[in-house]
Amino acid sequence: KWHLFYIMLYINRINGGGDVMIEIKNVSKAYKKGIKVVNNLSLTIKDGEIFGFLGPNGAGKTTTIKMITGILDIDEGDILIDGNSIKTNPLEAKKRFGLVPDNPDIFIKLKGIEYLNFIADIYKISEEERIEKIKNLSKQFEMENVLNNKIQSYSHGMRQKIVIMGTLLHDPQNLILDEPMTGLDPRSSFDLKRIMREHTKQNKSVFFSTHILEVAERLCDRVGIINRGKLVFIGTYEEMKREFNKKASLEELFMEITDND
Repeated sequence: KWHLFYIMLYINRINGGGDVMIEIKNVSKAYKKGIKVVNNLSLTIKDGEIFGFLGPNGAGKTTTIKMITGILDIDEGDILIDGNSIKTNPLEAKKRFGLVPDNPDIFIKLKGIEYLNFIADIYKISEEERIEKIKNLSKQFEMENVLNNKIQSYSHGMRQKIVIMGTLLHDPQNLILDEPMTGLDPRSSFDLKRIMREHTKQNKSVFFSTHILEVAERLCDRVGIINRGKLVFIGTYEEMKREFNKKASLEELFMEITDND
């Protein structure tokens, strides 16, 4: 039995299995004068779910995402990506997620294809595999004809698409998306939502912030609402309706929660 246990444990590690998830543990961040823009935040994003992170402008959403991904240092607490601390084991943690930032204006002097190959090099994707993935993604996002153009010539929506394509290249366990629908045309927005659903069907996680509450209502398995740096609600839309004893839209409940906080 013990031999079987260790064989299964070894296979599990190879396949990246186990209790993989994003864990935010008592995290705080202050920019100046000790005022915390994120205050003792704790939540867990489970494998197989789309988690929506909601809040008014300035509530701490982007700051939280920047701490999850290691762009900003954490003042207090820790964040684990599939068990790897972003503070003490950042390289392993960063291998486990793909990020779409809130601003797609990155590497704009590169051509689209150069940017995608740069990302593929970072994640050591073979030439054969990257050619097939780039072909499929560029067709899906209708970018085949502009890959040889510089990113600085792209519209905002096209820049958003090329960043999303780069994020999907290495098929990460966790997708972290900061306002990913901004600037996308309806077709690309539809495709991205389908990709997010397919991602979670593979027992992987999606963590995304959005101000489009109708999208969150239809798409998310759970949501977390942050206001003034503190988590004021976490759960499903149905749990939110029960807690506030109202048959209201997510938008209406969101306004009530953040106004009363």
